[in-house]
Amino acid sequence: MAGITDAPFRRLCRAFGAGMTTSEMTTADTSLWQTPKSRHRLDLDLDAEPVTVQIAGSEPAQLATAARACVDRGAQIIDINMGCPAKKVCRKAAGSALLRDEQLVARILETVVAAVDVPVTLKYRTGWDREHRNAVRIGRIAEQAGVTALAIHGRTRADRFRGAAEYETIARVKEIVSIPVIANGDITTIEKSLEVLSLTNADGLMIGRGAQGRPWIFRELLTLVDPTAETTQLGIDDLRAIMLGHLDELHRFYGESTGVRVARKHLTWYCENLANADEFRYRVVRVGSAQEQIRLTEQFFSGMDQSGTEEDHEIEIHDQQEAALQAR
Repeated sequence: MAGITDAPFRRLCRAFGAGMTTSEMTTADTSLWQTPKSRHRLDLDLDAEPVTVQIAGSEPAQLATAARACVDRGAQIIDINMGCPAKKVCRKAAGSALLRDEQLVARILETVVAAVDVPVTLKYRTGWDREHRNAVRIGRIAEQAGVTALAIHGRTRADRFRGAAEYETIARVKEIVSIPVIANGDITTIEKSLEVLSLTNADGLMIGRGAQGRPWIFRELLTLVDPTAETTQLGIDDLRAIMLGHLDELHRFYGESTGVRVARKHLTWYCENLANADEFRYRVVRVGSAQEQIRLTEQFFSGMDQSGTEEDHEIEIHDQQEAALQAR
């Protein structure tokens, strides 16, 4: 989710009830922290506790130095990434490539835990490939090293994001460790969240791609654990405010040039959850100014007002939630 879960998106997800958000994956090489990309990724949510920073690397000492630097900046939790399947990360023996070297995993975790006085958590996958699923052993190693929680994506590195996530391995890890286990992978609806909780007995759920274009998914999921939680009733005015507010945040955070480029992918995801948005999507992702992105978005919603389609859009957004609540 690097390049997606930036500070503006994290704020939006928390506004809809996300219990905790984590910074974008940041390199443990502190000499690179002065680049514009790293500076944005290290823009910490100091106004929302716990402040969690995710770092990636393959050198224990380097990761420890980065962890200490993050704590000095205000981090309250250090999350180590051993799940990223990207080639440029794995080529440096970081991310999910580390799963091939369990001894190095142990050294990294022990070194980072000893380096900081805040909790250290681990995000990883079920293994390097389907023939070498070692999530259970990694879980034991992590717990013995002093890691306080695990987040597991239900795919191997070789799977990347293809096919369906499997949860049996997550369930086995949950059985053998005493620290919290958070399940991740393909959790995009209330129905799926119920299924994953049942299959894994996990202590929590981590939502990634399911929030793309649907940051209100967290408020929907809160109805599972709190019957008194506010239900999601999003109409045209709500959607207009969400999208325009998000655009404004992106343009301010990155500056106009980069902000417009970053906004294009978010606009594409929003359109996947809107009816009759094909023409709007085609136009809005091709303009080059913040003013035009905002104008076209306002124009799209004005057209919805005039066509009287608010009810249709509400139905499209809420039908999955209602079906799941009835099933529950």
